[in-house]
Amino acid sequence: MARNFAFGFAEKYLQAALALASSIILARLLSPSEIGVYSIAAVLTGLAQVFRDLGTGQLLIARRDLSRAEQRALLTISIAMGWGLALLVAASADALAHFYRQPQLAQVLHILALNFVLVPFSSQVTALLRREMRAGALLRVSASYNATQFVATIALASNGSGPCALAWGSFAATLAGFLAGLFQQPAGMAWRPGLHGICALVRPGGLAVTSNAIDEVGVVAPDLVAGKLLGVQEVALLGKAQSVLSLFNQAVTSAVSPVVFPLFAKQAREGGDPLQAYIAAAACITALSWPFFLFAGLFAGPLVSLLYGQQWQGCVPLIRIMCGAAALYSMFNMARYLLLATGHIGEQARIDAIAVAGRLAILVPAGLAGLEWLAAAVALSLLLRSWLVLRCLRKLYGLEPAVLLRALRKSALATGAALAPAMLVLAAARNEAPGVLHLLAGGGAGALGWGLAIWLQQHPLAGFLRRTGWQP
Repeated sequence: MARNFAFGFAEKYLQAALALASSIILARLLSPSEIGVYSIAAVLTGLAQVFRDLGTGQLLIARRDLSRAEQRALLTISIAMGWGLALLVAASADALAHFYRQPQLAQVLHILALNFVLVPFSSQVTALLRREMRAGALLRVSASYNATQFVATIALASNGSGPCALAWGSFAATLAGFLAGLFQQPAGMAWRPGLHGICALVRPGGLAVTSNAIDEVGVVAPDLVAGKLLGVQEVALLGKAQSVLSLFNQAVTSAVSPVVFPLFAKQAREGGDPLQAYIAAAACITALSWPFFLFAGLFAGPLVSLLYGQQWQGCVPLIRIMCGAAALYSMFNMARYLLLATGHIGEQARIDAIAVAGRLAILVPAGLAGLEWLAAAVALSLLLRSWLVLRCLRKLYGLEPAVLLRALRKSALATGAALAPAMLVLAAARNEAPGVLHLLAGGGAGALGWGLAIWLQQHPLAGFLRRTGWQP
């Protein structure tokens, strides 16, 4: 299991490193307005992407017994949804461009619609590889996808393609991932669609996709509201602020979740206790997330300058507004996989519905007030979701808040050990605005304090690192 986590981290660290490098380069090749146009197109197609497979990927992983006929039926559902959405996105591109008053948006959407043609096949391969927990094969597929996207996007942006560079880079990556999947496919892979058993799979798949769709509406709503009420430059600033905070999700959460979900599902199938696995995962994640988010808030100015340049300093206040709520919610971001793996799809959909309704209720008036109010609304909605998840875990699994907090106390001490020296560096700067040197000094001192605290406390994360061979 530790080896799978190690491969998962390698996969996502490669993805995060290339995404970060691409973002740094593109922030200097493209204007905020060009990035804003693509951001709107990306969130619109991302919302459509949720409906693409009708939850077939989750069913392929979590289903107790998976027959070849069911694989073929799930492939049929995925193709029908994917190709239908490709036509829908292409047909609505002009209307959406008119709604957002951005003519280039139509061309970007037409390019992104091509992804829906290939993704049904590649997603089927990756879902089965995750079910079999073949992390090495997943790493090779992901490496092909991300390396292609990086090279194609940078090359096209350097050639003056504007926002279309990102769209064509996305399609090139999808094609590369599809071809890599052909070489890594598991034995007995069903490539021929079938109709037998579709009706029995539509209902659970529909519940899963409903939950995911509701959640995705909440994720993309801030960008869509900003794009309509404020403008594409504000979308780009909000997106850059969220991209700084999402570095943790790219580097850690997205690496853990593909392994944690099958682990939860396996324990549920075999009569184990997935709640204990959840608590252990939360302890490891918060040991990393709490220092990261709070450090990002402290050093937001030099961090943005280092990553994106001075022209993006407008996103610094947004980072500081959202970082605390992001740190709190990191305690609960694995709960979705626990609920899905143990068959509580309806409960997850209920959480998503209430949380998204609450977020939408405050986003529009906040957007009318300005960009910083919009960021505050995002932070408030994360607090609401955290409370909803905790209430659900208590009802279904008997998880008391005191038990969870006790499991996370070592993470809190490690966070304090990381932040104390970083704050001393800021204090030494006095009235001087912190720069990149302060960022590096604070980060180095904080990492040293954090590492000592993890080791001296014998934090669960230290044991995990030893099992993966990353720590002596």
